[in-house]
Amino acid sequence: MDRSNSVNRREIHTTNSTKRIQEEQEVQSVERIFESKQVPSWESQLTLRAFFVSLILGILFTFIVMKLNLTTGIIPSLNVSAGLLGFFFVKTWTKFLDKSGILKQPFTRQENTVIQTCVVATSGIAFSGGFGSYLFGMSEVIAKQSTEANAADNVKNPSLGWMITFLLVVSFLGLFSVVPLRKIMIIDFKLTYPSGTATAHLINSFHTPQGAKLAKKQVKTLGKFFTFSFLWGFFQWFFTGGDGCGFGSFPTLGLRAYENRFYFDFSATYVGVGMICPYLVNVSLLVGAILSWGIMWPLIEDRKGHWYPADQSPTSLHGIQGYRVFIAIAMILGDGLYNFIKVLGRTLYGIYCQFREKKTGLVLPVGALRASPAEASLSYDDQIRTELFLKDQIPTWVAIVGYVSIAIISMITLPHIFHQLKWYYIVVIYIFAPALAFCNAYGSGLTDWSLASTYGKLAIFTIGAWAGASHGGVLAGLAACGVMMNIVTTASDLTQDFKTGYMTLASPRSMFISQIIGTAMGCVISPCVFWLFYKAFHDLGIPGSEYPAPNALVYRNMSILGVEGFSALPKNCLTLCYIFFIGAIAINALRDALGKNKAKYIPLPMAMAIPFYLGSYFAIDMCIGSLILFIWTKINKAKADAFGPAVASGLICGDGIWTLPSSILALSGVNPPICMKFLSRKDNIRVDKFMHPKTR
Repeated sequence: MDRSNSVNRREIHTTNSTKRIQEEQEVQSVERIFESKQVPSWESQLTLRAFFVSLILGILFTFIVMKLNLTTGIIPSLNVSAGLLGFFFVKTWTKFLDKSGILKQPFTRQENTVIQTCVVATSGIAFSGGFGSYLFGMSEVIAKQSTEANAADNVKNPSLGWMITFLLVVSFLGLFSVVPLRKIMIIDFKLTYPSGTATAHLINSFHTPQGAKLAKKQVKTLGKFFTFSFLWGFFQWFFTGGDGCGFGSFPTLGLRAYENRFYFDFSATYVGVGMICPYLVNVSLLVGAILSWGIMWPLIEDRKGHWYPADQSPTSLHGIQGYRVFIAIAMILGDGLYNFIKVLGRTLYGIYCQFREKKTGLVLPVGALRASPAEASLSYDDQIRTELFLKDQIPTWVAIVGYVSIAIISMITLPHIFHQLKWYYIVVIYIFAPALAFCNAYGSGLTDWSLASTYGKLAIFTIGAWAGASHGGVLAGLAACGVMMNIVTTASDLTQDFKTGYMTLASPRSMFISQIIGTAMGCVISPCVFWLFYKAFHDLGIPGSEYPAPNALVYRNMSILGVEGFSALPKNCLTLCYIFFIGAIAINALRDALGKNKAKYIPLPMAMAIPFYLGSYFAIDMCIGSLILFIWTKINKAKADAFGPAVASGLICGDGIWTLPSSILALSGVNPPICMKFLSRKDNIRVDKFMHPKTR
């Protein structure tokens, strides 16, 4: 999996509601429905109201993604929420203006697509910016948790100035690198881009009479659960007046289970995330939690004094924490390596087949080679879409000049931000980056699977080892990871958006400009939101805190491994790492060998790895979300398909936006008035005796 070693926006496959919409739309020609509506010019698709709404929603979703990044790193697809809320806000706006008689331009599906593209581009920087991974991994807070490589040359604390500058010089290269290939990807290769296709069907459905009625009901449902989730977060805040206080530390399964991080923490966010994520992801998380915290860690802790010093701190990487972190890294690397080779192989094979069969008119083997009746009925749609997609060309020279110019600027700027990252390291990255960006964009079109963090880890190991331990190799590797991740992430995101624009008749120019504006907004908004978290929560990044940022420690330790090798590992940890590395590859190979029908019963190694170092509490939350959706589907499948994503989005958005007022309260020095904490009966007696000593 990807994006902070987890389920990311592009990995989570089409939800049931979008599948249902897609099936309904495929019964008849979509473009026949919109035949009477004129397609606005690309300039008219870029409206002031669209970017105003995108700014508001971009800030909202940045808070949500940032909170997810700093808690577990699991980020579900927010495309449905972005499209739905964008439709609701502008539709309400235009309806009001229409009644007032001053409406100049109606709301179109093309403008809706521009909003969705801009919002996702804005909030996407909260992930690719590395605030929960490589960027925060440079900080002193994370460095102190590793006794190795924490000298001044390998530490850089967050600051608004350099974070914004860094993102501005590295976040646009990926956009320019794939612009010349848009026709090849969308028209010639006919890549499916499942997430982009699902979003397009969703937006198309909103702008039909029946779809508009359903969207109105969905927004109403989202609003109810948004309000509930926000108020629930506010209510919980009153009881968190100290460490380990509140509903988030409720030992629902008993105190012994709580000590091993098995409990339900009443998080509306992760119940909502569980409703969006596939069942297999949630079950895989729970299996990983049981394997690690239920079996392995208690057994390893019994060997305290033999495998590692008995007086070692629980958070030291030379103690039990070292096993948790490095075994998880081994599984993540094993899973990433397997999928990298698999997707790269499919990419190369697909390109080979495309050019081999070019003369016969066959397309990539991503579906049936012969046109099905459904495909034949869509030929009118394809004709209209292709004509408009090729109408507004983006000159190739713009892409080349843009890429070269930004590359030169960043080669000058980045060494001033990170003196450990030499200009020639950057030159090497930029030489290989377009090819890797193409591979990632092509692979996500085939499989809906982005390997951005895998490419980032490749940069960590290569540049870190090249720089060396004595020349700030740890920091150089983390910075190189950021450069690479931003390039390949934005490249695959833009091609997904091109696919959405192709299917909604939005101009490639408006898509490109919307992505640039959204990325620019994200480069400013995301660092500011992170800075708010950083200043408001003083225990940010500390294990066991409200925002432990677990992936920051993982990325830093990957960089340490790349620079210093395996000398930092505790006893027998390397052997266990080998076992789990090979095991992750074997499980993936078994899943592919058995086929889709049987593979859905085999856990995902990447998802299993996340609880290894984080605990199982969020996995329990997500499984409860899955259980709610499962029962709802059994009772009323149609209603669950239609409103499940809206309920989940409301739970995520309400709890996520509560972090804004809670951060402001923390910065203002306003603390919760109550500490609700749970003790064993024995501890409670001791506390009572201390608080109320017997008077003689």
